[in-house]
Amino acid sequence: MRTPVAVSPAADRSPSVQRSRERSARQTDAITRAAQRLIEEKGTAFTTRDLAKESGVALQTVYRHFTGKDQVLLAVVESVIAERAARLEAAARPLPDPVARLRFYVTAVLASLRDQDNRTGPRFITAEHWRLLQLFPDDMERANQPFAALVERELREAAAAGLLEPGDPAGDAWLVMKLVMSVYHHYAFATPHRRLEDVAEHLWQFCLAAFGGAQDARDARVGEGT
Repeated sequence: MRTPVAVSPAADRSPSVQRSRERSARQTDAITRAAQRLIEEKGTAFTTRDLAKESGVALQTVYRHFTGKDQVLLAVVESVIAERAARLEAAARPLPDPVARLRFYVTAVLASLRDQDNRTGPRFITAEHWRLLQLFPDDMERANQPFAALVERELREAAAAGLLEPGDPAGDAWLVMKLVMSVYHHYAFATPHRRLEDVAEHLWQFCLAAFGGAQDARDARVGEGT
């Protein structure tokens, strides 16, 4: 994306600047949402002209916010991951303790793969993730951070409560994120030879053992949605 032009503090507070920023944010969101709809319909086989038409903005407006199609796809990946992390956090809020919430985060990621007839979203995320990682490694690292942040918070709370023993909560959360991501990417394309619920539970047991979880923690119920 283009680097915004710096403005003075006084100009920054002016109503016209604020309106311009709000309009710019709305346009960026509209373009990103339009790209998501096009991806659901035809994968990534769309042009910037298609995107301009779908989002209801001029072609030059698309290029004002994004230097090319890859930047649009990067924005879509960032948006999808951030929205999923927010939904996971909201769904886990009623759970009784950090271990239960951690289990939910690890297992629920595979839930979107249950629908064998609709893999467009997971396959888009998988295919584009590795391609965009080569082009924008730092941006993709930031895009994945919302999930790692959820895991890190629960690891710290579980350690403080004496429920788990992570050696390095930030580093451990990063490894959990990468492991969960790898399993997700695999089953986005591969045909599962056992129930995804069983795969998710095995993944959780592996993570839990790495943090020295107790047996009663392993049996923690996380409610519906896992």
